[in-house]
Amino acid sequence: MAESILTSVKKVLGIAADYDAFDPDIVMHINSVFSTLNDLGIGPVDGYMIEDATPTWDAFIGTTLPLNAVKSYVCFRVRLMFDPPQTSYMISALENQIKELEWRLNTQRENVSWTDPNIEVE
Repeated sequence: MAESILTSVKKVLGIAADYDAFDPDIVMHINSVFSTLNDLGIGPVDGYMIEDATPTWDAFIGTTLPLNAVKSYVCFRVRLMFDPPQTSYMISALENQIKELEWRLNTQRENVSWTDPNIEVE
């Protein structure tokens, strides 16, 4: 069964799937992270957004196993925006995880769809 993006992020945030009071805020943050991922070259070329719990991870990243890190990346970024930890140590730890995941996702994307930046345009 395909996993809902919104529901899985809510689970990581400690919010029950059926509690929807914060859904608009969480959806907004998820879409912001999708915009960042688009800048990194991850996801559909035209971008991606959700409006409710219907879209699944498979719709965003397909079944490409190396891109499973996208799930953690989205959850960590949303956590920092929606409910940041109370200690600077935990904030720093999350930020370091985010940086590492960005690097790994970017490296993975380059292995699949690298474009030579030095191509001469005629």
